[in-house]
Amino acid sequence: MSPSHLSAAVLISEVGPRDGLQSVARTMPSADKRRWISALHAAGLREIEVGSFVPPDLLPQLADTAELVAHALTLPGLTVMALVPNLRGAEAALAAGVHKITVPVSASAAHSLANVRKTREQMLDEVRRIVALRDERAPQTTVEVGISTAFGCTLQGLVPEDEVIRLAEQLVQAGVDETGLSDTTGHANPAQVRRLFKRLFGAVGAKAGAAHMHNTRGLGLANCLAAHEAGVTTFDASLGGLGGCPYAPGASGNVVTEDLVFMFEAMGVATGVDLAALIAAREPLKAGLPGEPIYGMTPEAGLPKGFVQGAAHV
Repeated sequence: MSPSHLSAAVLISEVGPRDGLQSVARTMPSADKRRWISALHAAGLREIEVGSFVPPDLLPQLADTAELVAHALTLPGLTVMALVPNLRGAEAALAAGVHKITVPVSASAAHSLANVRKTREQMLDEVRRIVALRDERAPQTTVEVGISTAFGCTLQGLVPEDEVIRLAEQLVQAGVDETGLSDTTGHANPAQVRRLFKRLFGAVGAKAGAAHMHNTRGLGLANCLAAHEAGVTTFDASLGGLGGCPYAPGASGNVVTEDLVFMFEAMGVATGVDLAALIAAREPLKAGLPGEPIYGMTPEAGLPKGFVQGAAHV
């Protein structure tokens, strides 16, 4: 695809405070989480997944999500998002006042049972209940579904593309505002990503949502670029590459926010994120989780000599 066909701007959705922290054994203190979220916002990120409304005994790292939502709601221009696995989580999220809830629905039958203890069909019913609750209590709140294991599954292996697209169509019929595709286990390759997102746009049109890629096998950025070439304009990423999926063995490594922003900005695609401030946002993360491994080629190498953010470097 020629550069003239690419979007001039993209939205980077930061998922580190949820997807990243749920994969770390230690619990980051709430005060440090608040500082980190504020630093991410100060860098220009305008959508942040601040946590997940799940039982604290399952993910104690995210037990303070309601408190973090309250803090994030004070940050101007920020879309505050939280993950909910079920109706009970959606009730808590709507009560907390989130702008967007995201529901994980697995394309893989095996991963669905491992991740949310429900079949895909049961999750479709749960999504219908969540949409009905949203319509009743907070119609302005967006309901998004990320289709997990859309490109393959550690537990199941291959996931038929026809099943992924059929699931997306069923989710839109259930009333969700958008449905994206997630490479939960790092199986995807760029040709597959481009093909499946094109099929998604053909099936659900403007309700096609975000690309959530993992760098498990080193293809995270390549897969994001392929998704962008297919028409995707929203990309999930995690500062420092923190995170994975605790119910998908070996699925380490979200796409690094700093590297993704650099790639797009170097191409002349606006992200609205200040790279220097974004790299500085690693400091509150390090302070809250001292010694935790974090990643990123751009922070380690620095910005190229002569690099001017906002100018295309092609």
